[in-house]
Amino acid sequence: MKKLIIGLILLTSLLFRIVNIQNNPPSLTWDEVSWGYNAYSLGIDGKDEFGRFLPLDYLESFGDFKPPMYAYLTIFPVKFFGLNEFAIRFPSAIFGVFTVLFTYLLTKEIFNFSKDKEIHGFMAASVLAISPWHINLSRAAFEANVATFFIVIGVYTFLLAVKRNMWVLVISAIMFSLSMHTFNTARIVSPLLVIALVIGNYRELIKHKKQVLISVLVGSFIIMPAVPFLFSPQAKLRFNEVNIFTNIDVIKRVNEQIVLDGNTWWSKVIHNRRLAYGVEFINHYLDNLSPHFLFIKGDGNPKFSTQDVGQMYLWEMPFLIAGVLLLFKKKEGKWWVIPCWLLLGIIPAATARETPHALRIEASLPTFQIITAYGFLHILKMFISMKSNMLNLGSKFLIICVVILIVFLNSFYYLYNYHTFYPTEFSGEWQYGYKNAVQFAQDKYTDYDRIFVTEGLGRPYIYFLFYTKYNPTQFRDDSLITREALGFVHVERFGKYHFAKDLSLIPKKDEEKVLYIDVPGKIPEGAKVVKSFYLLNGKPSLVAYTL
Repeated sequence: MKKLIIGLILLTSLLFRIVNIQNNPPSLTWDEVSWGYNAYSLGIDGKDEFGRFLPLDYLESFGDFKPPMYAYLTIFPVKFFGLNEFAIRFPSAIFGVFTVLFTYLLTKEIFNFSKDKEIHGFMAASVLAISPWHINLSRAAFEANVATFFIVIGVYTFLLAVKRNMWVLVISAIMFSLSMHTFNTARIVSPLLVIALVIGNYRELIKHKKQVLISVLVGSFIIMPAVPFLFSPQAKLRFNEVNIFTNIDVIKRVNEQIVLDGNTWWSKVIHNRRLAYGVEFINHYLDNLSPHFLFIKGDGNPKFSTQDVGQMYLWEMPFLIAGVLLLFKKKEGKWWVIPCWLLLGIIPAATARETPHALRIEASLPTFQIITAYGFLHILKMFISMKSNMLNLGSKFLIICVVILIVFLNSFYYLYNYHTFYPTEFSGEWQYGYKNAVQFAQDKYTDYDRIFVTEGLGRPYIYFLFYTKYNPTQFRDDSLITREALGFVHVERFGKYHFAKDLSLIPKKDEEKVLYIDVPGKIPEGAKVVKSFYLLNGKPSLVAYTL
């Protein structure tokens, strides 16, 4: 019976995450395309797109220096399914399903001494299986989703090691280390989470010094290739680009307040910039716990939310609140791991300028779902056992059916909108139009001497490499690449393709046949439109023309 239940939960999670992923989300983002082409390149000669052999520290990509794990995980899907949307998103979807499975096992381990541990596990896995937050991030090539999988197994095997077999701690060290090769926020969350787990279980750990030492050595060995990069100027530039502590607007604001107070000593104390940054951090931290973000609207970025359902369902709100209160009241098993994990998982996002951010705090999953399931189960048990003259068995059954109906309708509303309206409404957010433009340009490749493509929608060169399956060795030989001082990488041309923000700045030779692909607002007067490319909502995305 247990296998049947978890099998149905996993089947549900698989269907929600993998059905039609090649078409919804409606297009690949440039990051997804980058994962795909780098996997394609690594699968051919073991080098990334720019020629680095088996990079273990980072993929240079567009100058954002991605942790490389997702590209390696995509090599075999690309070999098997081909260089296409399904192959690129397959690892995220499958690891999302495995995360549901290990959430079941983890929850059982956390509440190991509870007589309801199996039900706790089933409930937590079920809530995660239908979670809009987790479904959204599992259906696209988000490396954060894979990092979450590694962290979940890391926590699970750590608890397993402490309770049953300390040699399992080696597996935990491997999982946490791999998470740090997968997503940047895991490089903060995983060490903090390990420290919390060590502090909470130090009595057991000091009894098994040999296993602990070997686990530390194995984990350190796996992390080692990334360490030099973490202290490099490139990593510092990337951090400075997104964190709140380099935002000079904060300093300007406190200086203005000090001046308004007449440069008094007490004003300098109150409006100290360190205090101001501390307040900024707290505000950004709490943004990620706001009801509007969690239950009403979700992340403001349509890539992470459908915009009409929160990161969690509205019905989850009372059970999440109840779950928090009951968790602290009952203190069952290793209960403290859950709030600790949740609070630590938000820290990286709190240092970023854009908040709330569903992707950057995905490392806190599945704690939200475990707490919700915990609250749901205990309220259900209390309701069933409640003695009241007003509520007989039939009335209780009816109320439970109403609650289940609400859960179903809320979930159906999300899924229906996601598959019916979401692709049309937000295709532009997913850089829709590039695929059709690339295919058209490739069909006309022999008709023109050069093809000029705008960077107005973001990184076009990677789409042309991806959809033409351009040979990586040839790309490295015939491309013109420039690198900015801030680390950003620009591919200016390869083959007949040329890329620029302003196509008018690319010099054109006399009698040269040139095809231009630009955004609609940049078409010069007198141009002859050859082909227009449209978003799914009918708005023009790109236009191919000649002069």
